[in-house]
Amino acid sequence: MAEPAQAYLLDTNVLLRLYQPNSPEFSSIRHAVHSLHRANVPVYYLSQNIVEFWNVSTRPIAQNGYGLSPAETNKVATQIEKAFILLPDVEAIHHEWRRLVFTYGVSGAKVHDARIVAAMIVHGIRYILTLDGSDFERYAEIVTIAPQHIPASHL
Repeated sequence: MAEPAQAYLLDTNVLLRLYQPNSPEFSSIRHAVHSLHRANVPVYYLSQNIVEFWNVSTRPIAQNGYGLSPAETNKVATQIEKAFILLPDVEAIHHEWRRLVFTYGVSGAKVHDARIVAAMIVHGIRYILTLDGSDFERYAEIVTIAPQHIPASHL
């Protein structure tokens, strides 16, 4: 069992499915987010999450996207922005990202995950709610939590 949480960052894969009722993960994500809110645990997102969310949401279904229009995507992005707390982009994130990608030898598409970790470190967020903990397993500085591992008793 993970230690009690002070705050969580939501990974983009969680945000994408939180607003897709037909997703198999929808129920566990919704329960996890509601449990965090009920326990008054701060839940954050990054500008980068919204960029990635917009990318997947507006990409055609044939290209592994959701095929939403910019207007539809904007409605959901606005809901995210109202429901969670935006962590600001600050210069320190860039410097921490550079340290992480060099220290951990990060390359290719995984550099985006390193930037999420950098923002977490800079803002003092230790926990990330994610569907794919393997994306972050190399980083000793943070703890990955799957939605189904956030029962009310955990908080």
